[in-house]
Amino acid sequence: MLRITISRTRLKIAFVCAASLVMAACSSPQVRYGDAKAVETVTPDYGSTDLQTIAEAMTRSLLQTKAISGSRDAPIVTLADVKNKTSEYIDTRVITDKIRTQLTKSGQVRFAVSVSEMQNQTDELKRQNQSGLYKDSTVSKIGNMQGAKYRIEGSIASIVKSTKDVKDVYYIFNLNLINNETGLIEWADEKEIRKTATR
Repeated sequence: MLRITISRTRLKIAFVCAASLVMAACSSPQVRYGDAKAVETVTPDYGSTDLQTIAEAMTRSLLQTKAISGSRDAPIVTLADVKNKTSEYIDTRVITDKIRTQLTKSGQVRFAVSVSEMQNQTDELKRQNQSGLYKDSTVSKIGNMQGAKYRIEGSIASIVKSTKDVKDVYYIFNLNLINNETGLIEWADEKEIRKTATR
């Protein structure tokens, strides 16, 4: 009788353990890789497809402007952070980073460090020149940085309208290429995106 009781107790413990493992497995998220270029329509809010669409449209347009395509040497450009005028959080630095990457890959533009990156640049020059740790012949000298001929700056704004059953979001992204010496806007373009969600 004692053996049967012990066996039943062990059986119950084993069953509880097995059930716990099954429940844990069922509650774990199922993760799979998807196509990074696939259209993302989870919500009408700003998403990965909007980022890709904006970056590709702006890069294509900018490379066709006379200031870039008509230049004998790849002009030096710097990026300012895009202003977020929407009511939602958008990491606009990701937009400018993607545009910069695509422009750099084209070979038609060279980039100087941006305002937000300048502190890292000056810290590195100070470290090389003032720490006494480096050979003089290998040190990057202070005073040799190249100024950018142009700067890119812009903004993203949105208009949101919603009812009980429909949410409509309109985004407008604009970008300008400004000549740093003359202050003239050499190029400007915009990309519009509209997204509608229904219940």
